[in-house]
Amino acid sequence: MQTDNGIARLAQRTRIVLVRTSHPGNIGGAARAMKTMGLERLYLVAPLKYPHADATARASGAGDLLSRARVCDTLEEAIEDCTLVIGASARQRTLPWPLLDARAAAQRIAESPGEAAVIFGAEQSGLDNRDLERCGALLRIPTNADYGSLNLAAAVQIVTYELRMAAQAETPEAPETPLATAAELEYFYEHLQRVMEAMDFLDPGNPKHLMRRMRRLFNRARLDQNELNILRGLLAAYDKARAAKQT
Repeated sequence: MQTDNGIARLAQRTRIVLVRTSHPGNIGGAARAMKTMGLERLYLVAPLKYPHADATARASGAGDLLSRARVCDTLEEAIEDCTLVIGASARQRTLPWPLLDARAAAQRIAESPGEAAVIFGAEQSGLDNRDLERCGALLRIPTNADYGSLNLAAAVQIVTYELRMAAQAETPEAPETPLATAAELEYFYEHLQRVMEAMDFLDPGNPKHLMRRMRRLFNRARLDQNELNILRGLLAAYDKARAAKQT
């Protein structure tokens, strides 16, 4: 069937990332939710208890996903080769971030030709600000205003359902130049911060939200590798000119 072919292609380049999950049963429940919708790539970042019998029991037939799950020490490791990272968050943020509902997020992933990740934070606290900085957009699931509590596995179920519905029969056409990966963007952000500090444009003792705003800007732009190389070259030219003045 076309839908099955479409979700198979989407599954090959889409991962679900659970960050600092505290209850192993939720890992198993998420694996079950993924398998029912044809998603197979599960990444676990610093889970509190894993592997665990509760995870296997809650997986209920999706133990193969658990056996193939990749356990990472950091979020950066889990998403380093991704060109699209979307974080699920129910909390309001001090600094606004591009916001999508689950359906719009799934459509964006389906239309994106590169590696994509949807990340879910810890059950009690969700994604922290450092996690947020790695995301190009936030995903929010509309819920009852009087009772918006969603179990982690239930949230994964909703998102993977929308991914299945958004799966296209045709593989998205690859861009002429590959998009920059999360790891490449991190090198750029580190370089950008060093230059802004050297220019006295950013006070490291009182940074406020400046770097977070810069991340939001460039994440929204979805830079390709040529564009990123231009920006890195600009920063390198500044470094070279500054070093020449100091000699």
